[in-house]
Amino acid sequence: MGCGNCGTGKPNGCQSNGSCNTGSCNRMNVHDWLWNLPMSDADSACKVVEVSFNQGSRKDYYRNASLQYFEKGDMVTVEGVNGFDVGEVSLTGELVRLQLKKKNISEFGVDMKKVLRLSNERDLELFEKNKAREKEALMKSRIIAKNLNLDMKLIEVEIQADGKKGTFFYTADDRVDFRELIKQYAGEFKLKIEMRQVGIRQGAAKVGGIGSCGRELCCSTWLTDFKSVTTTAARYQNLSINQTKLSGQCGRLKCCLNYELDTYLDALQYFPDNADVLETAKGTAILIKKDIFKNLMWYILQGGAKHYPLTIRRVKEIKQLNAKGVKVDDLQPVELVPAKEIEHGFVDVVGHLTIGNLEKTSQRNKEKQRQQRREGQPKQPQKEHRQGPPPQRNMPPQQKKQYQKPNKPRPPQQEKNRDQTNRNRPQNGNDKREG
Repeated sequence: MGCGNCGTGKPNGCQSNGSCNTGSCNRMNVHDWLWNLPMSDADSACKVVEVSFNQGSRKDYYRNASLQYFEKGDMVTVEGVNGFDVGEVSLTGELVRLQLKKKNISEFGVDMKKVLRLSNERDLELFEKNKAREKEALMKSRIIAKNLNLDMKLIEVEIQADGKKGTFFYTADDRVDFRELIKQYAGEFKLKIEMRQVGIRQGAAKVGGIGSCGRELCCSTWLTDFKSVTTTAARYQNLSINQTKLSGQCGRLKCCLNYELDTYLDALQYFPDNADVLETAKGTAILIKKDIFKNLMWYILQGGAKHYPLTIRRVKEIKQLNAKGVKVDDLQPVELVPAKEIEHGFVDVVGHLTIGNLEKTSQRNKEKQRQQRREGQPKQPQKEHRQGPPPQRNMPPQQKKQYQKPNKPRPPQQEKNRDQTNRNRPQNGNDKREG
């Protein structure tokens, strides 16, 4: 994921592949909400840091033996298999101690590897060089496994920063014979080969993707504990047992079926338990579903097709009467008023709007605005109209001369300029000036 509000000043978010200050570009990111709290005792502080590899695809814990101060996002060089590896610091401080307790890892274990140093240019150069080999190695490894007819699916290849070891993550339903496969991998890639099997859900988390809800997969963004999901969770929520709709990209039942299960179980406590069958005078009523949002229980008479919604109180009353051997005459279902649906019919509006109508509407709006301005301004005294000549529109030419304004005499300077202009002007249109 890329953050859109990063403060590093880079365009279109940080685009730093997980090394920004916010950490939101990194998968399985954890916000350290204790980073700015002062520690009273530095000796009792946690001396273990959490380091992530492949942008959060894998995380491990390393001891800070040199007591060097590391910040989240720092690239560090750690101990590897017969060499070193490069990862990113994803968590420091007291939250690391909580993660160790959660995963049942001893903070003072002897087998825990150490952080060597902050990564220098040489380490980062080797790291980028070997990371560029992973995609090609994944394609070749799949081809080799297919040629050997092995029933397995390779998910990811992770090469150590110094290029001495390669870890191949795969999923398989049954046991796989790797003897010939490892020989060919070692000869092809010149690495120490480690085959690591992961579950179907962990494999989907490494691949990533978009779920049916439109968001990124929970397993590849924040979910770390994969609890078992059964069809019982779907039954409690009145969901149809449709394998296509209930399965995620991993092919297993969706993890989100467990998210609202507790809410449904709490609501179902108020429903009677032994109410699957009700005895009536018309026959046996069978429970088909429970609506926890409306607190209704839906029944259907045996051999019929009509559904009867009953309240919880009414179901309890019928059960008490049935316990005494009494069959009710009527179920007394609740009358549900259906929501009125607005029918949108076809309306022919061709010719209703024309340019002339729009112009008239615009003209009326302008006149209305002018009228409002006039009402808002103080009234000015009207000027008296002086008597002037009558309009000369339909007047004969001899009578028009009486009302024409006499020519005013020009100033002497304008007359002089006019004579000079006429003197310089050519007499005929064919005359040409010589210059």
